[in-house]
Amino acid sequence: MERVSDAALAGESVHAISVSELNGHIKAVMEGTFPALWVAGEISDLVRARSGHIYFTLKDDDAQIRGVLWRNTAMRIKHDLEDGQAVLCFGNIDVYAARGTYQLVVRKVEPQGMGSLQLAFQQLQVKLEREGLFAAERKRPLPALPRRIGIVTSPSGAAVRDFLQAASNRYHGADIVVIPA
Repeated sequence: MERVSDAALAGESVHAISVSELNGHIKAVMEGTFPALWVAGEISDLVRARSGHIYFTLKDDDAQIRGVLWRNTAMRIKHDLEDGQAVLCFGNIDVYAARGTYQLVVRKVEPQGMGSLQLAFQQLQVKLEREGLFAAERKRPLPALPRRIGIVTSPSGAAVRDFLQAASNRYHGADIVVIPA
């Protein structure tokens, strides 16, 4: 592969590769670099497809990767997988060149208990429960139509303009507050 030179930037002809070729090179490098390996993480966004495949996100405190158990592997799993579960996954990196994405194709999965993120969530839930924040008597009924709507977003984007237009059409008289993000 050639690097873009100053001459090329000045308008001279340059040899370029297609997106397909680039993704093909990335696929060869990634799949050739990483042998099958164990990866520790916490399951989230678990989806059991009708096809029998299981799709999920494997994450830790700082990063995440998409994971998949193909049907023939998923059928051999002896335990239930669920969101928030800490696991060890053995598999290999697979690059889907057509989309330029990669995922961990899992061949074995070993449960390790509850993940730290799920544990923190449950601990927070218990704390808020003790403070009475889930008590029925503290809850107020929702009005049929909102009187005040808050949105946290960039105040200058097209999305906020679309939202404001739709909200004004649906909720006449509602106070709409935009909090800049």
